Amino acid sequence: MGRQLTVRMSDELAAKLEAAARRLRLRRSEVVRLALERFLQDVLEEVEEESFRPVERVRDLLGCVESGIPDLGQRHREYLIERLRRSSSKR
Repeated sequence: MGRQLTVRMSDELAAKLEAAARRLRLRRSEVVRLALERFLQDVLEEVEEESFRPVERVRDLLGCVESGIPDLGQRHREYLIERLRRSSSKR
């Protein structure tokens, strides 16, 4: 094996590690190595997802909806207020 690492842990965590090692019939170091590999894999996947720009998640949707209103992006508030007024006057 490669490098060695010393880890300090609470008595409670040490007992859980010992129980897991017995149950899995592995050495404690193997259990720690497996847990560390899984943890690092999950963390790296999370970091990759977070670095993924939000616009990338909806890029295929951009420009898909045609409203027929050419300046909706600039005047959306005005159009919304107008629509709310129209719907409340119908009541």
